[in-house]
Amino acid sequence: MTAVNYAEQYGNALAQAFPNVLHFGALYQTPNNSIYKVVDAKTIKIPVITTKGRKAGNRDTISGFTRNHDNDWEVKTLTNHREWETMIHPQDVNQSNMIMSIQNATKVFNEEQKFPEMDCYCVSKIHELKNAVDSESDDKTVLSVDNVLSIVDKFMEQMDEANVPATGRILYVTPAVKTLIKNAKNIMRTVDVNGNNGVISRNVSRIDELQVESVPSALMKTVYNFDEGVKPGVSTKQINMFMIHPWAVLTPVSYAFAQMEAPSAHSKGKWLYFEESFEDIFILNKRAKAIAFNITE
Repeated sequence: MTAVNYAEQYGNALAQAFPNVLHFGALYQTPNNSIYKVVDAKTIKIPVITTKGRKAGNRDTISGFTRNHDNDWEVKTLTNHREWETMIHPQDVNQSNMIMSIQNATKVFNEEQKFPEMDCYCVSKIHELKNAVDSESDDKTVLSVDNVLSIVDKFMEQMDEANVPATGRILYVTPAVKTLIKNAKNIMRTVDVNGNNGVISRNVSRIDELQVESVPSALMKTVYNFDEGVKPGVSTKQINMFMIHPWAVLTPVSYAFAQMEAPSAHSKGKWLYFEESFEDIFILNKRAKAIAFNITE
């Protein structure tokens, strides 16, 4: 049987799954991914245009024209090359009532290995790149019910001053920090006990125009080891919360190859599956102020 390349179909399926299975799915769906394309399999060139401001008008004379704009390129290179393979004996499929099929194996792999790894890589790489632009940017305040909203307000104010759009900002928090927010001092609640069967919801999904997303603390570290799968790095620190606008990042995922092969003499009678991809996380340098972190020192 001829081997089938599932790269395109697989990539489309994953793109549809991202909002539901990735905690940072909104970042993997940033509009920047459709604006800035990979030009030679691993390089993305982002045009950076600068202009000078206006001057006072003069109706009586005609001044000479000068160049008042400039163009440059912000180059991003994909370096995160990942691969995975597995093999399954046809008898394992038959004797397990089809449970151990290639499709089921890859589904579990995606949900329990790949997607958590992508989440970890996303947040740690954004933190790394943000600190490369501004090494003193991390807020290290020990959060409590008394001050958590003041830190959120601090981040919002910084972004307001940087002219970051208010609509679309996301606050990612650990479950512990979400609990602090739910019980924060001076937080105002409106509880409707009519027509809800007596159930009172204390969930906090928005603060002002800010969307709040809870992420397991294990997926919110500053450093990870990706030698096989993912585990916390030696020098890792806990990210308690970080605020970001998706327009600040670029998250290309380029599936170069994904193939399943039927049993053959070459595979000694086993099903084979192999996939590899180039993917990476970047921040747009001119939008770095649309990112803010609070970490535990």
